[in-house]
Amino acid sequence: MIEINNLVKRYGDKKAVNGISFTVNDDEILGFLGPNGAGKTTTMNIITGYISSTSGTVKVNGHDILEEPELAKKEIGYLPENPPLYYDMTVREYLNYICDLKGVAKERRKNQLDRILAMVKIDDVYDRLIGNLSKGYKQRVGIAQAMVGNPPILILDEPTVGLDPNQIIEIRKLIKSLSKSHSIIISSHILSEIQEIADRVVIINRGKVAAIDTIGDLSKRLSGQTKLLMVFKGPVKDCANAVRQIPGVASAVPRLSDKMVSELEISIVTDDSYKVRTALFFMMAQKGWPVLELRSMDPSLEEVFLNITSGKRGGKK
Repeated sequence: MIEINNLVKRYGDKKAVNGISFTVNDDEILGFLGPNGAGKTTTMNIITGYISSTSGTVKVNGHDILEEPELAKKEIGYLPENPPLYYDMTVREYLNYICDLKGVAKERRKNQLDRILAMVKIDDVYDRLIGNLSKGYKQRVGIAQAMVGNPPILILDEPTVGLDPNQIIEIRKLIKSLSKSHSIIISSHILSEIQEIADRVVIINRGKVAAIDTIGDLSKRLSGQTKLLMVFKGPVKDCANAVRQIPGVASAVPRLSDKMVSELEISIVTDDSYKVRTALFFMMAQKGWPVLELRSMDPSLEEVFLNITSGKRGGKK
């Protein structure tokens, strides 16, 4: 767990970070977001001990990053936006060098590196020069160095930048698998990636926390309602009237469609949309109206981010 309390960083009269507080729970993927200049990189550098804060505290599994830097840093694996790679080394030489830096005992090194190589899928390039690897493989080697020493916390800054769609999907799967045994902070400008993998997000703006919550709850707070789109076969008017009788449904408005099916936009005002979905399923089955699709129409993370950082709405929960 990482506990960040009232973090401040001054550069002269300017506050790059101004009273940021949040926690990262065990085995959680936390998306850390903000526009350029919001203080993301400064905050991540403070968390990792690369720079010190002006005031406030960072505790990594109970160890203060300033008072117990060696113990705190042992808990963290860090992948900066530009992976700290030596292009004239082979992957084998580089990872063994990282093991030396992190004090990994030689009797444990082979088993640990074999496990890491298998997880990040770079065993096939183990003896190749890093400078000759593709961008995707370099990112994987960067993640591998962060995992050396088996730190329980991983901090990943733009881990998919510059990758092609296939490589992005592979890195996403890797991060999801790592979350089973690690707490992960991931910062990225590719908001669709954060939406796919993050359990919660922290959005900062102008050095302050603008929002902390799950993506789903942020979307609900932005729209004020949970919205669903149902695609089905059946009489539109009769279906709309029946759906309106379900407790928690505020409206059911037919939508024009050029398909051979009917569409119904359903606005739900309730804290438990699961109950409404369940009731909707059984009602449609009872009426004999097949549901072909039922999906959320809540605002995307990109819409939430733009809304919050533009100052229109939003805030901490």
